[in-house]
Amino acid sequence: MSVINKIFFAICTFLMVVSISFAQNSVEFGRLSNVDLNFNSYEKDSLADAVYLYEYGDNYFEVRDNRIWLITKYHAKIKVLTLEGIDQSIIEVPYYHTDKSTEKINDLKALTHNSGISMGVKKSEIFDIDVSENWSEKRFTFPNVKVGSILEYTYEIQSPFHFNLKGWDFQSDIPKIYSEYNARIPGNWVYNRALIGERKLDFNEAKVKKYCFSIPGGTNEASCEVLKYIMKDIPAYEESEEFMLSSNNYKSRLEFELSEYKMFRGGTEKFTKTWKDVDTEFKTDKDIGSQLRKRNFFEKNVDPTLFTVGEPLDRAKKIYSFVQNHFTWNEKYGIWHNNRVKDAFEEKSGNVAEINIALINLLNARGFNANIMLMATRKRGLPKKTHPVMTDFNYIVAKVDIDGVTYLLDATERNLPFGMLPYRCLNYYGRVMDFDKESYWYDIIPEGRNNQSVRMQIKLNPKERKMEGILDLINSGYQSVSRRDLLESMSREKYLEEFEKTIGNEFYVNSYAIKDEYSGEKKLVERFEFDVEEGFQASNIYLNPFLFKFFDKNPFLSTRRSYPIDFGFIRNYEYFLNVEVPKGYRLKELPKSKNIALPDNLGAIKFNINENASGTINMVFSFALNSTHFDSQNFEMIRDFFSEGVDIQTHSLIVLEKI
Repeated sequence: MSVINKIFFAICTFLMVVSISFAQNSVEFGRLSNVDLNFNSYEKDSLADAVYLYEYGDNYFEVRDNRIWLITKYHAKIKVLTLEGIDQSIIEVPYYHTDKSTEKINDLKALTHNSGISMGVKKSEIFDIDVSENWSEKRFTFPNVKVGSILEYTYEIQSPFHFNLKGWDFQSDIPKIYSEYNARIPGNWVYNRALIGERKLDFNEAKVKKYCFSIPGGTNEASCEVLKYIMKDIPAYEESEEFMLSSNNYKSRLEFELSEYKMFRGGTEKFTKTWKDVDTEFKTDKDIGSQLRKRNFFEKNVDPTLFTVGEPLDRAKKIYSFVQNHFTWNEKYGIWHNNRVKDAFEEKSGNVAEINIALINLLNARGFNANIMLMATRKRGLPKKTHPVMTDFNYIVAKVDIDGVTYLLDATERNLPFGMLPYRCLNYYGRVMDFDKESYWYDIIPEGRNNQSVRMQIKLNPKERKMEGILDLINSGYQSVSRRDLLESMSREKYLEEFEKTIGNEFYVNSYAIKDEYSGEKKLVERFEFDVEEGFQASNIYLNPFLFKFFDKNPFLSTRRSYPIDFGFIRNYEYFLNVEVPKGYRLKELPKSKNIALPDNLGAIKFNINENASGTINMVFSFALNSTHFDSQNFEMIRDFFSEGVDIQTHSLIVLEKI
């Protein structure tokens, strides 16, 4: 780079910093700065496919046609850096509607800038797409997009729904150099607000402006809270890796929630309520509280022995099993709308709420102390504990106390043992609605024993160049649930075919059986008798002892991770192998034993292999994770830990030489 070019680059960098520091709504749509035109790479993320050069939002209230509207202004400029970045050319602008009213998208304009030449999106190229009952989108695609294009668009949302002042997403799937959010909120509207995510604001200002809002013809004027929030150099949010809770817990954003509205004519309408208010409403709610008062119906429509035979825990388990087998879950959660447990019972099909409320009715009909527990699934996000936000919840389970022990129950899945919640529900805590007292938070404790164990015996047959053996696969806890689900999802023939493919290497199952005498409610034992043809040469024998691999790829591939790892439940893998050295051969080489321990007993790998006096090779491998949750600063440690586990399973080699 010449001296002149270096000076020019320095000046451009300085101008970009200055423009970012003082960026306001004065940025004119359609006009690009020299910084925009000369921006070709983002040094803070060299792998970025595209980047927001600029993003601006503004919320305020305005009277139009004698009605108060919530106005949202939006303006953005995106630079396309790679071919993959062209995907950013598809834009979706969501808007909310009901049977009575709808949000309006006004002044939507979009331009593709290429080397000083701009091409706009025509109105005929903008489409309305229905997404759900209450949500639609304005959808369009920028024209003539290529690497180096700048995509610029702006629009206004005119909303009659004042609760739809939701805040601002600072973080998205591509990085942002500059993102600014403004709001002018009259004192009549009170919003709770929270900054979500680990990143801090670069600018945060709140001040009061007097007499900023009034209704024409009225005598009341309101002061406004004027807000400005700025965040710079925001990294992309990546959620492609496994083992994480909802991005709603971590993605940097500013969240608003309408708390109350003070009417100009007097009076206050509250939107954020206390838990005491919620408890009272739930007792009479037609979709929740009233559905819990169907005991007589269920007593008349089920086998009476369900309530009378056995000890309390046995009776509870029978009721739970009955509900599991009576209903087919329709794959819907249905927590708030149109729950009808009697209809669902008669149709033998229902959503989560209907099935689990039916379970609670049956348990209470027998005299158990059963309540509903509101919770959110892992993909939904953690419910706020500061105040009730009912939209945080999307799931209902049963909480029952039997002989001093508490059980959480979900009867939607037939292979789920009594006292275990499905994996989607392992989201730390929920709210128990005790209508006799007060509601309260309750922690979700996952099943502690979740093991997958392999016990294998192998005999080598050098003459026929094959091996034969017995493989016992033992799954417990959540591992057994997923295994039973897999077994039920396909025919036995297909299951064994898929099992053979998983192991590969000319592996054939000769016989298969589920060992019922060793299996149980939370345990599944399977036995495979197998042959491996053409498993080795007739001279020296090279054998990878891990015919069965728990995982042969590291689930953590990124160089960095800005959010925690969450496994949901504690995991443990064990492998026990016994190999007889055939006559005419002797041991030449074994893989090295290895022991690795994570700090604070968070996990351990143990790998030991040796030959005993009788000429038998014994191997023990264990991979244990003793915690369900690891903070982002521990990411490299966990990534390297899994790399060690993969390396042992894929690169271990036993070498036997011919005598």
